[in-house]
Amino acid sequence: MIYVVVVVLYLTLLVGVSLYRSRQVKTQDDFMVAGRSVPWYMLVGTLVCTWVGSGSLFAGAGRGFREGFSALWMSAGAWVGIAIVYFLAGRVRRIAQYTVPDILETRYHPAARVLGTLAIVIAYLTIAGYQFIGGGRLLNILYPAVDPDTGKAIICALVILFTVTAGMLSIISLDVFNGIIIIVSIAVAAPLALAGAGGWSTLVETLPATHFTVTGRLGISSAIGLFLPTLFLLLGESSMYQKFFAARDEAAARKAVIGMILGVIFVETLIDVTAIFAAGSYWTNPAFVAANGSFDTRATETILLVLARHNLPVIAGSLLLAGAVAIVFSTATTFLMVPSTNFARDIYQRFINPDVSEKGIIFFQRICIVVLALVAYVVTTRFESILDMALYAYTMVGAAVTPALLAAFLWKRVTPAGGVASIAAGIVTTIAFGFLVSGGMEHLNLGFFLLPLDYDYIIYPAATASILSLVIVSLLTPPSPEEVWKKFLTN
Repeated sequence: MIYVVVVVLYLTLLVGVSLYRSRQVKTQDDFMVAGRSVPWYMLVGTLVCTWVGSGSLFAGAGRGFREGFSALWMSAGAWVGIAIVYFLAGRVRRIAQYTVPDILETRYHPAARVLGTLAIVIAYLTIAGYQFIGGGRLLNILYPAVDPDTGKAIICALVILFTVTAGMLSIISLDVFNGIIIIVSIAVAAPLALAGAGGWSTLVETLPATHFTVTGRLGISSAIGLFLPTLFLLLGESSMYQKFFAARDEAAARKAVIGMILGVIFVETLIDVTAIFAAGSYWTNPAFVAANGSFDTRATETILLVLARHNLPVIAGSLLLAGAVAIVFSTATTFLMVPSTNFARDIYQRFINPDVSEKGIIFFQRICIVVLALVAYVVTTRFESILDMALYAYTMVGAAVTPALLAAFLWKRVTPAGGVASIAAGIVTTIAFGFLVSGGMEHLNLGFFLLPLDYDYIIYPAATASILSLVIVSLLTPPSPEEVWKKFLTN
């Protein structure tokens, strides 16, 4: 019962603070970018909380359970991406827009804004959807009478309430506290999980030797297939750029990136490591095995929640469950906030009603949040696991948006036609791959090799199509004038 009380109290706190902060929302800047007044230390908290979501808590932990330390390839993509973003953060804040599609239109063409918005909405609704799934599984473990689908609906409703009230103001206000809960809870859980598995020597005897190798049982191609989608998503991650726009100034944005990389490395490493430690206790448990004798992916993705509920002392378990709530809510709200901002700013205000009032655009975005949350809820039925959803969403942004976005800041020769072609190629290839996977095909014969139709490999064709389109079309079309690219490339 104590676990249920802790989670309910934490949820009440989140909603209460959001309602309180809603009274401070007066303008479009307040709702979309928190008034552009966020100091660097608060930005660190919200950036870490945004990135460390159910993809880490469930997909990363489940992969760690099944495959061992090679699961960290998924997190490592983010670490490298954040380091690259450090050199762009000041430029992004100086441009002072609201969304990534704002940047795409400024550098390329209105078509780039529309296509970029489409890619971001598809990806981010997928990401928001698996936060709902994770929250539903959490409620089911806490209170078995609530089945995961009912729990998913409850979490969806609470996320809607939290997000529509104060927008980015409420998200950033609570993410500092959420970040502390996440870091402390996982730091406490890791050594307790190792002790519960009998210590390091027993763990090594229990788990396969491949759990302790660099590339694991599945080898380098699968490892890189985890690394690249995360890297490409991070480099084009719209919520991160939107939060850079919320920074007090360029210096605050750059400082926040340093804090982000340290926080993300610490938290995601401990999440995967804790799941591996927990695997030592549950490796032969039939609850984690499917009918065909292999591991049940969905079951292994709940390993940290099962650990918290059944294997940790009450205080540590309650803390870890509160951290899980923080992860689910922080990520879900952000990944609803971004596509709703894209619709409000990049479609409605840009093309349909340019003269909309401040109150009008906020009202429209709140309606978008509700509608998009319901769409995200429906999307959850399309995938087998959270890991599959994560890789699909990461690739949709990473292949469709990231090459054009990076080229805007790094390559003066890129052209409007090249940027638009790149975004379109990334979207089409990602969607096509998803349809082939859902159709039951196991391989795609490309002539010179067989491409496995598994989400571990989706980044390969999607990124290749996007980058080739960007380079070839840009080289075949006239370059942009200096006044267009200069502000993007000047430090």
